Amino acid sequence: MSDGVTFINVFEIPADRVDEFVGHWRERAELLRGAVGFRDVRLHRALLPDSRFQLVNVAHWDSEEDWLAATRNHGQFRSSVAEAAQVATPNPALYEVVVEIP
Repeated sequence: MSDGVTFINVFEIPADRVDEFVGHWRERAELLRGAVGFRDVRLHRALLPDSRFQLVNVAHWDSEEDWLAATRNHGQFRSSVAEAAQVATPNPALYEVVVEIP
């Protein structure tokens, strides 16, 4: 199995909206869970309420193509993402490992 790709999305969101957002994020994550190439996902929350990025989403996929297919072709997922953008400013990107220190 290849190293795959890592999807990272950092969210700018008011601290008082985080709990509400997390509930909807869980629903979106469940929509992708069974997609081809999906490996895992974790949502991280900032410890301080004044942190610029209150939430950081880190997901692993087998390939960029799998991620694109899952996120572009799933209508319910795309509409949920559009809804989420009303509450939080997303900053998504795909990454690959360039250095690893065990």
